[in-house]
Amino acid sequence: MTVTDILAQKEKFEIQAYGKSQNIKELRKHYIPFSGSPRKHPHDPNHVILVADPYSSASVYYEFHATDIAHVEELPHIVNPDGEAVNMVRIWVKKGSIGLRCTPFWVEDISRR
Repeated sequence: MTVTDILAQKEKFEIQAYGKSQNIKELRKHYIPFSGSPRKHPHDPNHVILVADPYSSASVYYEFHATDIAHVEELPHIVNPDGEAVNMVRIWVKKGSIGLRCTPFWVEDISRR
């Protein structure tokens, strides 16, 4: 069976439309959006960790104080090749608040050529 045969069998593709927040214009005045997978902070329950790309080997993560987050939107889950799904969200963080951006990296010697 060819790819065109498989596509011909499909009458329509079901796609769920993304529903935007009702007050997006109001949120943009005072808040900045960040997207990623939310995690509990290991030491401080008043902080939230947001992993930007959880399946990347060099993913950035953000840390925010929970009281600085005004709104949370659920985004579609992402799935890795093994079938494991991760919850994704968009959080709206108050402008002027302090956040932490962390980029993990491997510590290695710089090779000389």
